[in-house]
Amino acid sequence: MTKADLVDKVSEGTGLTKLETEAVIEGLFTSILEYMKNGKGIEIRGFGTFKVKKKAPRFARNPKTGDKVFVPEHFVPVFKFSKDFKSLVNEGVQSLGKEE
Repeated sequence: MTKADLVDKVSEGTGLTKLETEAVIEGLFTSILEYMKNGKGIEIRGFGTFKVKKKAPRFARNPKTGDKVFVPEHFVPVFKFSKDFKSLVNEGVQSLGKEE
C-alpha cells in the first residue's frame, strides 16, 4: 500500500475529500517525525509505539574489504507493534491461509 492508496482508503471511510485526508495524513506523519527528531516517543494504544533508540559506538567490519570501521554513537527510530495489532494481523493472515 502506498501513501496515495492510504489516502484513498481513509477518504472512503471518513467521507472527507482526498485533499483533506491527505492534509490530515501528512500532518500525522509530520507530527510523528517532529516528536522523534526531539528524542520523544509516541504511543498509539492498540497500534504500537514509536521510539528513538540510542546505539552505542562500536567497531564494525566493512564486508567488502574486511577493514575495521568505527561507527560512532547514533540514534535509530524503532517501532514496536502492540499485542492487539499482532493478534489481529495473525488472525487475518491465518484466515487467508497464508501462514508463514
